[in-house]
Amino acid sequence: MRTSEVAAQARVNPQTLRYYERRGLLPDPARSSSGYRSYGSEAVRLVRFIKRAQDLGFALDEVKSLLELAEGGPDRCEATRRLATSKMADLQGRIADLEAIRAGLARLVETCDQPRERRDCPILADISDDSDKEVHR
Repeated sequence: MRTSEVAAQARVNPQTLRYYERRGLLPDPARSSSGYRSYGSEAVRLVRFIKRAQDLGFALDEVKSLLELAEGGPDRCEATRRLATSKMADLQGRIADLEAIRAGLARLVETCDQPRERRDCPILADISDDSDKEVHR
């Protein structure tokens, strides 16, 4: 299968395939006599696996580990579980940070309700503040 065919079936850009090859996520494909890449049918499944893992929040280095785990072995389920549990904890921390940022912005937006003639923009003033405070904490 040629690059464009794999890309179309996996619903990715052809450049994505080359990038995955450089990152070691896809094996280097065979080359035709004219130099074109020739992928096996497994390539579409691998690319879809990579994209689904990315959709779940896994970075490409983590996806590489998942691909290795998918190859088999008796400990693969437990190792995959540890990786997923770690990813969930990381996401929970990021969600908490985003919620704190949102709450900080909401407080700033609420101060905009003051009459216009009695205030400067509190959002711009807070952003301009050069102290070491964090808006979301």
